[in-house]
Amino acid sequence: MVEHKKSIGFEELIAHFEELEDPRSEINRKHPLVSVVVISLMGILGGASGPTGIRMWAGTKQERLAALLPLPNGLPSRDVIRRVLCALKPDAFQQCFATWIASLSAMKLNSENRHIAIDGKTLRGSHDKAKGLGPLHLVSAWASEKGLTLGQVATDQKSNEITAIPELLRLIDLEGTVITIDAMGTQKKIAEQIVTGKGDYILALKGNQETMHQNVIDYVEQHVSNDFADVAHQELVETEPKPKHGRTESRTYIQFEVPETFAGRKQWKGLKTFGIVVYRRTEGDKEKIDIRYYLSSLVLNILLFSKSVRSHWGIENTCHWSLDVTYGEDGLRTRHRCASENEGWIRRFTLSLLKQHPLKTSLAMKRRKCGWSWDFLLEILGVPTT
Repeated sequence: MVEHKKSIGFEELIAHFEELEDPRSEINRKHPLVSVVVISLMGILGGASGPTGIRMWAGTKQERLAALLPLPNGLPSRDVIRRVLCALKPDAFQQCFATWIASLSAMKLNSENRHIAIDGKTLRGSHDKAKGLGPLHLVSAWASEKGLTLGQVATDQKSNEITAIPELLRLIDLEGTVITIDAMGTQKKIAEQIVTGKGDYILALKGNQETMHQNVIDYVEQHVSNDFADVAHQELVETEPKPKHGRTESRTYIQFEVPETFAGRKQWKGLKTFGIVVYRRTEGDKEKIDIRYYLSSLVLNILLFSKSVRSHWGIENTCHWSLDVTYGEDGLRTRHRCASENEGWIRRFTLSLLKQHPLKTSLAMKRRKCGWSWDFLLEILGVPTT
């Protein structure tokens, strides 16, 4: 039996989970909760997915784990890991990670104009037809500057994002942030919540806010003929420096001050500007134009507006895409609701850890290296290896 020795760095890591309430009955606590949680975290970071994979990974690292974690009855079994992941309360589990994030100085965010994108992703393999449950939908808050997931809320359907977003916003510090949300979350109460929390919003505007959407379109069309000479606005054009695969792309960002007399202005707390993005794509003799409209509490600042809109697309390109490519999330078949949510949170948190490490290689390769190298795994976790 390997003696459990204290490591200062590792003790700091596990301290974040020591206040987590153990959901198991006392007779079933043969394995310390913190050990099961940390093994699950390390296993997923090292390439495993689900309780079976985590237990198999742990079996290859048994001596190393026993030297760092309290394991009075050896490694927890697959069933123990599964029961813990099913029983842990997702909100309390997330809070442990939130304190960890705050403790890592390299991951702290700037307090001024930091950008947070709110968006949802469906776990396609989590449906349970036997129980009449569709796939779980996770709504996440993504801090684009650092590539950090700050929180998530689970819903049973994508349409429930409207109720999930206010709950998610309550989990994060809104002061000094610019929050971007797709059209599903363009709701008056959500705008009010953000401004009340001392943040700013950029909300995509589509048909779900039919009247306001049409009013903004009419306003833009009314002034486009004289190139907006009569209205306070700022404009920025971004063009790809050279064609890619025979096509050229450009984006034109325009931000307008909202007139005091504009219909519906007072219904949206803090509303100061409209924004539009005109996306042009030319391939051969064919041109595609897409126009998107936004409501915002920002004052005229085209650089901040364009950067925030651009960064919002990053949650799809750098977070959701990475979860599918690096973790194979769409193919995972965890059906238990709490287990799906808890495992989903571990994937998002470990993805954030991988993105913080300075090694110049792909996220998938970093994760593989965590499985190959114990020292590299500890580096990713912020644990000193000397």
